Amino acid sequence: MTQHRPTETATQLRSVLDGAWRDLREEFRERAVPDQLLGEPGGSLEEQRERVTRQLTELAAEGYGRVGFPHAYGGERDYGASCVLFEMQGYGDLSLLVKLGVQFGLFGGAVARLGTERHHAEHLEQIMTGKLLGAFAMTEVGHGSNVARLETTATYDHETGDLVVHTPTESAVKTYIGNAARDGRMAVVFAQLITDEGSHGVHAVLVPVRDEAGNALPGVTIGDNGVKAGLPGVDNGTFAFDQVRVPKANLLNAFGDIDDEGQYVSPIDSENRRFFTMLGTLVRGRVCVGGGAGSAAKKALAIALRYGDQRRQFEAPGTEQETVVLDYLAHQRKLLPRLAKSYALSLAQNLVTERLEELHGAGTAGTRSQEDEEAQRELETRVAGLKAVQTWHALDTIQACREACGGAGYMAENELGQLRADVDVFTTFEGDNTVLLQLVAKGLLTEYKEMWGDLDQVAMVSMVSKQVAEGLVERTTGRARLQRLLDVAKGRDDDSALDDRGWQLSMFEQRADHSLEGVGRRLRKATPETAFEMFNNAQDHVLFAARTHVDRVVMEAFAEAVDEMDEGPAKELMDQVCSLYALASIEEDRAWFLEHGRLNTTRSRAVTAQVNTLCQQLRPHVSTLVDALGIPDGLITAPIAQV
Repeated sequence: MTQHRPTETATQLRSVLDGAWRDLREEFRERAVPDQLLGEPGGSLEEQRERVTRQLTELAAEGYGRVGFPHAYGGERDYGASCVLFEMQGYGDLSLLVKLGVQFGLFGGAVARLGTERHHAEHLEQIMTGKLLGAFAMTEVGHGSNVARLETTATYDHETGDLVVHTPTESAVKTYIGNAARDGRMAVVFAQLITDEGSHGVHAVLVPVRDEAGNALPGVTIGDNGVKAGLPGVDNGTFAFDQVRVPKANLLNAFGDIDDEGQYVSPIDSENRRFFTMLGTLVRGRVCVGGGAGSAAKKALAIALRYGDQRRQFEAPGTEQETVVLDYLAHQRKLLPRLAKSYALSLAQNLVTERLEELHGAGTAGTRSQEDEEAQRELETRVAGLKAVQTWHALDTIQACREACGGAGYMAENELGQLRADVDVFTTFEGDNTVLLQLVAKGLLTEYKEMWGDLDQVAMVSMVSKQVAEGLVERTTGRARLQRLLDVAKGRDDDSALDDRGWQLSMFEQRADHSLEGVGRRLRKATPETAFEMFNNAQDHVLFAARTHVDRVVMEAFAEAVDEMDEGPAKELMDQVCSLYALASIEEDRAWFLEHGRLNTTRSRAVTAQVNTLCQQLRPHVSTLVDALGIPDGLITAPIAQV
């Protein structure tokens, strides 16, 4: 696939956005074949599913499925590369993206990360090549985000040496499972593991669900979730198990096993800690979902901005030719701050991907040091928050892009309608966004090492009370290299403060710290009897503190990236984009800044004026900024976006 040649400035910006895996991104741009990555408007449910399965098989045959798996079993590249490849595939059909994620990320990733050598040797080659299609059966009708309370059971039968997998109630039926309704032959089933000693919490078991002819195996009932609002090419379905027997060896036993005497053994004593360790190995899924949503948003922006750069509407007084719609400030306002936020989120995404590679790249199972455990929990907190912000941004951005393209944006051939429908559920995939932000707040309000314990509301508010009393509420983590910018931040009365990076950073910092400390003070008043009620009543405050923390992390990532660039036109342009992101964010939340005395009314109006100015200054550079996103031209088929 060929791209039109970007300018030197666009190339430099693209290099910054591409990050540590820029070579992989460039390779994808060169190798990507539109027929293998794009969908087609319309078509029946079965046609869409058949097409997506065919594309997955073709991509697997070309080695796409090997990225991120252990090299000893035929895997290629590193673990972080699999997240980057997922991002790049997000420029294609999102049904295909999700199908790839289910097969190689969830199903394959669970076998690789939760299993051991016996599972790797038997299954990984077939998984990577697409010869064994599988499902990730976690969610139940009655239990989505609350994984610890799943009802499906896997009971060890000591006499036969089997595990008996069973669905005891209607609410225990596995649902919304990708690859279930049509293609999956095996499932990683999450269930409560029970031996003669009792229950040992949630574990994962490999359960065959279909024979080679595609028929459900005895005891397995398979359903079809049917037509969804989006993602027509993904065969979501249901599994129910009626005393299905599988060998004990099918237990994915990296963190817990059953020995030859039928005794449960684990390198991790605490059931709760073991549970979080197991789920922590699967954090890549949230990294990928956030990155894929970010790619969908960038593609929508590319379509809308290219169309807006051509479409004319209404003439100015004294002229005969109508005005290009992107020359209108209202149109710039609709799209350019969202483009700036996409830049910011891309840079933050790069950092969490690098951190994921640092902590998980070796693929080691078993116990970690206390320091590693705390780093892992910090990563999970950051990934959870970033995933929530990215997916909400994608949903908002694609809708704004659709509206910016008028009636043309509603036509199927122009891609935006399907993008909007497909990305909607990304706010629910890999954890409901509201629940994820609660997780972020919990991580900020407690010491990370304590999150390995069973922190219910009572325990959490008790810890918060102690930390507030001692002045130990966890502060958000700034980057040392940015401290010099904060140290020289201009005061609120300096006329040029709006352009000052240190001042911008300080605004994000003050909001994040103040809101977090406010939550801590509120929860400090709780008693064991009122803990749940007070935490519930503080939900709006809790979620705001989490969101402002994520905003701060994103702003820091952007500021750091600009600071590290070489002097020149590219850095000057990126600096303007960073300021637009910062000031548009402050403007969006200016009620808080006004209420808390961080802005006065004059400065608030100045922020709005500066956002307008930045939009107008960036207007001539729109083509450069879109080219810098690095979306393969062949993957943007919308007629309105052709240049």
